[in-house]
Amino acid sequence: MKLLSQRERFLDYIFYQIYPRSFYDSNGDGIGDLQGIIQKLDHLQDLGVNAVWLSPCYKSPNFDNGYDISNYRDIMDDFGTFADWLVLKKELNRRGMKLIMDFVANHTSTEHFWFQEARKSRDNPYHDYYIWAEKPLNSWQSTFGGSAWEYNEPTNEYYLHSFAIEQADLNWENPKVRKEMQEIIDFWVKLGVDGFRCDVLDHISKDFDNNKRYDGPHLHEYIRELFGRDGVNRLFIVGECQAGEESICALCGQERKELTTIFQFDHVRQHSDDKFLPFAFDLNLLRDTLVKWQYFTAKNDLLYTLFTDNHDQPFLLSLIQPPENLRYECATMLAGLVYLLKGIPFIYQGQEFGSENSYFDDIEDFNDIETLNYYRANQDKLAQKSLMERVNFGSRDNPRRPMAWTAHKADNFGFSTGKPWLAMPTNAEKINLIRDKNAEKSVFRFYQKLLSFRKESDAIRNGEFCDLTGNDGAFIYTRKQMGETVLVVCNFEKAQTLSLPIQGGKLVLCNYATREKDAYNPTFAPFEIAVYRK
Repeated sequence: MKLLSQRERFLDYIFYQIYPRSFYDSNGDGIGDLQGIIQKLDHLQDLGVNAVWLSPCYKSPNFDNGYDISNYRDIMDDFGTFADWLVLKKELNRRGMKLIMDFVANHTSTEHFWFQEARKSRDNPYHDYYIWAEKPLNSWQSTFGGSAWEYNEPTNEYYLHSFAIEQADLNWENPKVRKEMQEIIDFWVKLGVDGFRCDVLDHISKDFDNNKRYDGPHLHEYIRELFGRDGVNRLFIVGECQAGEESICALCGQERKELTTIFQFDHVRQHSDDKFLPFAFDLNLLRDTLVKWQYFTAKNDLLYTLFTDNHDQPFLLSLIQPPENLRYECATMLAGLVYLLKGIPFIYQGQEFGSENSYFDDIEDFNDIETLNYYRANQDKLAQKSLMERVNFGSRDNPRRPMAWTAHKADNFGFSTGKPWLAMPTNAEKINLIRDKNAEKSVFRFYQKLLSFRKESDAIRNGEFCDLTGNDGAFIYTRKQMGETVLVVCNFEKAQTLSLPIQGGKLVLCNYATREKDAYNPTFAPFEIAVYRK
């Protein structure tokens, strides 16, 4: 048997992102938990994924849904116990699934022991764990609105918080902080985790002299200290970074001993700086952006992440807004378009049955701190209807609403027997897992076939990418490895005739039954995908 290189092993990974609070509630308190994840692992295995990205499950007061950590070495009470986490890891191992944990390096909760000590006095040993100034050093704004500097009366200083007031930025220039974070990484590595997704990792080095709040002069040095060490450098490390082409090469070059890969958001962020402002999503731009990064990562020998959704993005299916009768076709076309490219797939919970955004008229139905702050900042500037349209469009609560497992409203669509922590999706009655599985046209079954094909095709996992698109309104490309060629044909919103650049392959995947009867018909229906292999 051939021994796979580390790089080849990573290309075999197919990730499923779990947002624990909203996945499945095992005890009826309305909050998803670790036992709930354990009970649903067979669903993930049935889908065909082999790795899990677990969003934060550490101790937290939950001002930012777990991204404000008060103890990196323990489990949030809402989610269960450390013993539950150990069982989860064991059950994942038993199924041959990898696990990466979310690692929040830029900031801690203000309820963390370090900050509680740090704010007491300037002489406290933990004071320099955070960034302080006698007056704000600049006009930086928090990502969630308002000044990024907050006054602390006991020391008569301001501390920096790039995000919520309750999330104080760590001072990575302090070697004690870097040592603490290394020890946190080592703690989880010893427990057998297979890697980390690193939240806003580029923020850990700041450049106050040049007014840069991320990607500062020591970023690469700090990352290498964390992940370039023996025993850690073998792990899968994916960073959330605002990185251009040059920066990505510096972060992810194979010889750099920094990151395995990063999340590159160009293809899903087609909007202005105001993420709440609705816009018309352009599939042609999506294609062009993906083509750019396929060629760039191949040229520079980089690994690429393949995704459409996550906990911070509205469901891409809702941005495209297909007609209701074409929801299945659009969801499956998108899946094939993205996950047959070269890279490492990441699927977000609910995506596998075509989840979409919700619409609520009342701000009381929202929980996300970014959304609530946006609402408060604009409630005197915009008409209520217009403001709620924006909130519903851009809120991070869209992908964070509880999973709809069944069609039964009485038990909150199978998520919990108690009142859910956040209102269920408004479309849960028609978009849920069991209804999709029982449908003649099932998004879930298409994902199963797609992921199964990906696993057994060397061309898809490791092959060369070539864009053969001849006109707008479509995406046509090949993947080639040794003697195997896979042709992927994706048509967009309007039916049209497409010229197939390769003839004679076998149809292995499609989302229209008519294609199975006439595999080489040059006329493609709205949101049709056809995949050929020879």
